[in-house]
Amino acid sequence: MAASSEKTWTELPVKLSAHVTDTLTDLKFKYMTPVQAACIPAFMGNKDVAVEAVTGSGKTLAFLIPVLELLLKRTERLKKREIGAIIITPTRELALQIDEVLSEFVKRIPKLKTLLLIGGTNPIIDVNKFLDIGGNIITATPGRLVDLFHRKQDGIDLASYVRTLEVLVLDEADKLLDLGFENSINEILSYMPKQRRTGLFSATQTDEVEKLIRAGLRNPVRITVKEKQTKSQVTQRTPFLLKNYYWVRIFKAVYFGVMVCTDVMARGIDILDVEWVIQYDPPTSATAFVHRCGRTARIGKAGNALVLLTPNEDTYIEFIAINQRVPLQKCDALEDLEVVDVLEILKKMSMKDRAVFEKGTRAFVSFVQFYSKHECKLIFRVKDLDFGRLARGFALLKLPKMPELKGKNVSGFQSVDMDYNLLKYQKQRENKRKMMEQSVPWSKQKEKKKKKQERKLKKERKRKHQFDDEDLNDLSKDIRLMKKLKSGKISKEQFDEQFEETNKE
Repeated sequence: MAASSEKTWTELPVKLSAHVTDTLTDLKFKYMTPVQAACIPAFMGNKDVAVEAVTGSGKTLAFLIPVLELLLKRTERLKKREIGAIIITPTRELALQIDEVLSEFVKRIPKLKTLLLIGGTNPIIDVNKFLDIGGNIITATPGRLVDLFHRKQDGIDLASYVRTLEVLVLDEADKLLDLGFENSINEILSYMPKQRRTGLFSATQTDEVEKLIRAGLRNPVRITVKEKQTKSQVTQRTPFLLKNYYWVRIFKAVYFGVMVCTDVMARGIDILDVEWVIQYDPPTSATAFVHRCGRTARIGKAGNALVLLTPNEDTYIEFIAINQRVPLQKCDALEDLEVVDVLEILKKMSMKDRAVFEKGTRAFVSFVQFYSKHECKLIFRVKDLDFGRLARGFALLKLPKMPELKGKNVSGFQSVDMDYNLLKYQKQRENKRKMMEQSVPWSKQKEKKKKKQERKLKKERKRKHQFDDEDLNDLSKDIRLMKKLKSGKISKEQFDEQFEETNKE
């Protein structure tokens, strides 16, 4: 089933409730995306749907609106502990985002209670929250949801509460399977009533997703939407930027309007008006490439995605074109562009703050090791790295000791001649470091305590040993007296007298 062109919400072949339409108006959603126009009528028409749509196409509303409408049309109102819908998503961040959008709708629908179940918190809190407040619509990550199914001993019988379930949604199904949640999904499906509507939403189609469709959906309507207007470009890279937390420190000092993130943010997360997505590291998974690009050009808007490659990595362009069917265009150098040379700024920051120096070194090590673990090792080869230029690009003061650098040519890099032992952290952390140096290290404290215990035990054993010797000596004297009495060498009166004297000692 192909999606049609852009429509307004009033053009849907099914009527939406006032609660939903008013919320859409408040949120300034005037037009439907193709996936919404295709999916909502089918899902609301009591059909299972298997949706393949590019990231940023509006899948969240494509399943949230049918979920709400199907529950609102129930003839019998759900009690607070009766679960009407479950939305399963692979990451906490995406679950939080879905729950936030959902909460905007249920503000107008007080009879529906929502509950967010994600890892990273005490599960007993979730148990108590469900028992106290309830949860007609649950947004969850697979692990936490399975955990609650196993908590009968804590007073929650989730298996009985899902008997009223109307709708099950598997969002980012391909990612759910990529992250190894297949067993969890199968267990969750085993608890679900057969008379339900199921929606499976995925950005890519795989054999594993197809198996899940066959196992969890009944005669689904298949919807495929592949319209996307993201301009992807590739440029040759001279290693220059840095990694992870180090980036954050650097951007705070020299740039603004930049968000630094890992691939946790590459899936489903919706951030308004992102103009550029810059991939400094080509992802280890080819599918992640498309999802990263999908943080821009969302829901019909324009955007740009840039991936940085060195000249000998241009085979990656062909690889992505074949593997992901995404053509890449070379981005030529921009003329008349004012370029800020930040390397000297970064080096000065490293020479003034030990934290920046250490994080820059760790970022360099992490980048080198990224190459050795890449799934496209034939393209991204450690041996092809120009370690000298790379170290300059990370604004290192000196090269770290690591096996990958052994015997490698690092010409072009010159260490800064300074006493690195005198390099200090910023004031607050430096004071903490000095306090740590002055205090006895934990390992030495442990060793000292152990030796003290050993000395104490040794003394106790010695005392016990001495007591036993004295005891044996007294016993020996008593035995000798008994023998003398028995042989007639002493009388009974003499025995009593000597025995008493021995025991007095």
